Amino acid sequence: MSAVIKDNAHGKTLVSLRGLNKHYGDFTAVDNLDLEIQDGEFLTFLGSSGSGKSTTLSMLAGFETPSSGEILVDGQSLVNVPPHKRDIGMVFQRYSLFPHLNVRDNIGFPLAIRKLGASETSKRVDAMLKLVQLEKFAHRKPSQMSGGQQQRVAIARALVYEPRILLMDEPLGALDKKLREDLQDELRQLHRRLGITIVYVTHDQEEAMRLSQRIAIFSHGKIVGLGTGYDLYQNPPNAFVASFLGNSNFLRIKASSNGAGSFEGQPVAIRLTPGLAASQDALIMVRPEKALALTAEQAAREPLPAGWNEVSAKVGEVLFLGESQTCHVLTAGGTELTVKALSAAGMPMQPGDTVKVRWAVADACIYTEWAESDLSKSAGAH
Repeated sequence: MSAVIKDNAHGKTLVSLRGLNKHYGDFTAVDNLDLEIQDGEFLTFLGSSGSGKSTTLSMLAGFETPSSGEILVDGQSLVNVPPHKRDIGMVFQRYSLFPHLNVRDNIGFPLAIRKLGASETSKRVDAMLKLVQLEKFAHRKPSQMSGGQQQRVAIARALVYEPRILLMDEPLGALDKKLREDLQDELRQLHRRLGITIVYVTHDQEEAMRLSQRIAIFSHGKIVGLGTGYDLYQNPPNAFVASFLGNSNFLRIKASSNGAGSFEGQPVAIRLTPGLAASQDALIMVRPEKALALTAEQAAREPLPAGWNEVSAKVGEVLFLGESQTCHVLTAGGTELTVKALSAAGMPMQPGDTVKVRWAVADACIYTEWAESDLSKSAGAH
């Protein structure tokens, strides 16, 4: 896969991970990772299970020791600093609240072990209760609260001693969809109010897109994509990111450097890409919402615009999904493609119909390096 990673971060660097490695016997969990985290940003580690995201977070927290490499905060090494002296808060998927303590005492526990005075402790706990909107629940036990309320207590407990960095390891994974979205909104607002640096781990790409200023996409212990959600979605740096983030159509083509190529024997236009050789194998990727499916009658009435491609296909099924409709089609060469449109636009076609699938050259990304494992299917949509 391509090694080009786009990084659009701005501002002062707070955390630097340099050449970070973590090995468990012969298994490499984190592989020579380099990353800079900006002061005050919300950065999400996104990836599937075993990709290295949680292990990286654990090394930053101090729960795991790197096999090699460096972790710097403000230029100072943390590798030999114990977790409780790192000025880093941590929130887990399991709330880890003390069942015998009420909400107030749970939140105040980190201050008690730091031997903060009673007056200052009370002041900070009151501020946290207000921040997470749990003032009326101060004297309840965790067992008397909902999962969302318990998670807010866990967040308040992590923030009460005013750490510079807050780490969150899939903190909303155990909650139902509606509650998870509500807490995502609260987290965004909390970040805006406090300006704290948040590093968040999830395998849920929608959650990453909703929460983050930047996303680091992990695969096999490496960061293979880094940038804003918009940039990673619109211009994925490699085929893996294109397949992993959102839905994608992949078309296998023979490409050349002059902006021409062929797909299943049909000529197609491609982006001018330096380094392409004659008859070089390549992939072009088109998002389903960037493609159009037209009936034969529609295609006859609407000539193909300049800068667009068109291939023939047969409709497999059309799915109504509320605000949108999805059409799955199959080309003569066996490539599966997906086209998505707003329901209001309509798709006047039925299974078995022959259609023309169109896309703009400018909307298609091109890749010359990929592994079959990068793609969710050998061709078609993910």
